Amino acid sequence: MKIYKLTCFEATGEKIIDEAIEAKNDMEAKNKAEFLLNEKEINNKTHRLVSPDGNLILFKA
Repeated sequence: MKIYKLTCFEATGEKIIDEAIEAKNDMEAKNKAEFLLNEKEINNKTHRLVSPDGNLILFKA
């Protein structure tokens, strides 16, 4: 399992979420991140999901 990093921000720059997501691959990590963002109703906020290799998997400005 790999550890991905999900970060979500308010417009002011304040962090709302800064969590590690454990997943087998990029697609599973992306699905878990989207589920978490939707569950917390913050999917419309600025967010990013980064792989352990530093690749940007999910991004919304």
